[in-house]
Amino acid sequence: MREDAGHARIGEEVDGESLARWLGAPVEIRQFPGGHSNLTYMIRIQGHGAVAHLPQEMVLRRPPKGPLAPKAHDMAREYHLLQAVHEQFPLAPRPLRLCQDSAVLGCDFFLMELRRGRILRDMAPPLPERGLLSQAFVETLAALHAVDAGRPAIGALGKPKGFLERQVSGWGGRWVKAELEPVPDIRKVLTWLEQNIPPLSGVTLVHNDFKLDNLVLADDAPTVTAVLDWEMATIGDPLFDLGVALTYWCHAPRLSRITSEPGFWDRDSVVQAYSRRTRRDVSLLGWYEIFGVFKLAVIVQQIYFRWRQGQTADARFAHFDEMVRELGATAARLLP
Repeated sequence: MREDAGHARIGEEVDGESLARWLGAPVEIRQFPGGHSNLTYMIRIQGHGAVAHLPQEMVLRRPPKGPLAPKAHDMAREYHLLQAVHEQFPLAPRPLRLCQDSAVLGCDFFLMELRRGRILRDMAPPLPERGLLSQAFVETLAALHAVDAGRPAIGALGKPKGFLERQVSGWGGRWVKAELEPVPDIRKVLTWLEQNIPPLSGVTLVHNDFKLDNLVLADDAPTVTAVLDWEMATIGDPLFDLGVALTYWCHAPRLSRITSEPGFWDRDSVVQAYSRRTRRDVSLLGWYEIFGVFKLAVIVQQIYFRWRQGQTADARFAHFDEMVRELGATAARLLP
């Protein structure tokens, strides 16, 4: 269940010589296999070529190859966000160095600390761990939402006013741009979301992609050692995070097979535990869950669009259109 780095996928190689010149030391580069958006690599400084203020092993994050949507995959924003969040929420990895010189790798990228441990993608942990892991999942989300959003460095990450309206219009617009053939369920769900936006349930730091395989776990215990993938984090409505989390936990079987295994908490147990831990009213959570499924469908469609346009050769994406239709049907079933 450890996620070890291996050879880079075809078309996603990193120019090791250029990176070595930028760092001032020879490097070994290996690619992490998970993820469908930004690309992540293990960078190991070789021999005795130590670089001041940098560890021997690090993680490099860069955007995917090919044309990118405006404001998407903003490496500089994620780097500065991690600088702000790490101080208040140490489970966010510490960023180390940002590069905005396109002559190095052809894009912005940054280095961050490596957090070793397990990432659960395809194999469930032993049965006795599953309930404890469910609890740790909820407690980690609650702790993230307890970060003081009033601190200037945190508060500057987003504007809570109009947060849900921007989410609906933004992701609705992304769907329109990436739609290749009509998916009636998606259009139906988008209309309902637009017409039923709830008032904000609160204002907190929001991860925006909180799910089990974005957590690093200790090798020998169901303990969270890091939360990954902060590219969409902002200040907004905490129930938005919970809705997204439930999307992967309950409503996306192709992407969340692990949490359907015996021993993991069901949807109601997750919601009740979160409500007890945070003392938040979750009576309107249904809207957030539906939005979470819709948002995931848009993300999958964007990836499929890039594959259809020949912007990526990753064979994993060839049948993502089927997943989009399944997610659309799931969201439609959840409508009241």
